[in-house]
Amino acid sequence: MNIDQIRELIQAVCDSGITELELERTGVKIRIRKEAPSSPAGSPTVTVETTGGVAPEVPGATGAAIPEGSGASPPAAAEPDLHVIRSPMVGTFYRAAKPDADPFVQVADRVRSGQTLCIVEAMKLMNEIPSDADGEIAEIYVNNGEPVEYNQALFGIRRTG
Repeated sequence: MNIDQIRELIQAVCDSGITELELERTGVKIRIRKEAPSSPAGSPTVTVETTGGVAPEVPGATGAAIPEGSGASPPAAAEPDLHVIRSPMVGTFYRAAKPDADPFVQVADRVRSGQTLCIVEAMKLMNEIPSDADGEIAEIYVNNGEPVEYNQALFGIRRTG
């Protein structure tokens, strides 16, 4: 997870009603905690705690950042020109609507913007994740039933013109 991903998580916590978010991935843990403002005009204090890494340069945050390359997203796509569809939430990734159903998409399938690619289950809710681009599925980064984190790469799409 890089510093930009940490900033996005901090912003998500600040913008939401939650007061604490904790993620753990391959032995690295990050916790973002929003404390009550000290005054009505003040902004919340965000605490970022991790194991290892370097101190982040995130305004209003304290703690250490997770080292680059050890985070939620898989390694960079084999093709740098792929459009990456990312998870909008933490949850469980499912390629099909039911265990015995065919997957929504497979590698080499052509997709249209708005077409459902997968489901991410979060808090017992099944959230359909649509494509935001027309193209061909070039990569599927996550296996069926695996947990996914916010902003984790799910699909690589080769755009068609």
